[in-house]
Amino acid sequence: MNYKAEIMDDSAIRRALTRITHEIIERNKGLENICVIGIKSRGIPLAAEIVHNCQAVEGVSVPFGFLDITFYRDDVSSPVKSPRLTKEHLPFDVTGKKIILVDDVIYTGRTARAAIEAVFSLGRPDAIQLAVLIDRGHRELPIRPDFVGKNIPTSRSEIVAVNIQEIDGQSGVYLLDK
Repeated sequence: MNYKAEIMDDSAIRRALTRITHEIIERNKGLENICVIGIKSRGIPLAAEIVHNCQAVEGVSVPFGFLDITFYRDDVSSPVKSPRLTKEHLPFDVTGKKIILVDDVIYTGRTARAAIEAVFSLGRPDAIQLAVLIDRGHRELPIRPDFVGKNIPTSRSEIVAVNIQEIDGQSGVYLLDK
């Protein structure tokens, strides 16, 4: 891979996810009523790792699902009417739960907004919290993650590439020029 800088290797990613897991447990005073949702695509394996960490740390099995927010985005040219999520995606009811949304990078905030809208289309959770591996800044919407693996100040002309073993065959976070 031709990159400007390696920001995180596999070990750093795992350490960040372990820290995020502990922060989630601490902020929520345990894992009661917590459900974890990964945002497709790289948020899914990151969320799965957080769920695994919850089991290892607290001995609690946390409900896990995923969202494909493509149809909820406000920056796609041809939105689909009435997108539907199924139990295949979220095998639990979100109503009354504390939802932890997980994504790889937060940039403009539009993906997070779409994910929040998708969750509300399924019910009314008590709370939604956002966990991201990388916060690169440049928000266009007033959205701030609750849990961050690493803050990376970037310019708009740079790209933050997150590679995940399950998807890319290797794990790491890289800074590239557009």
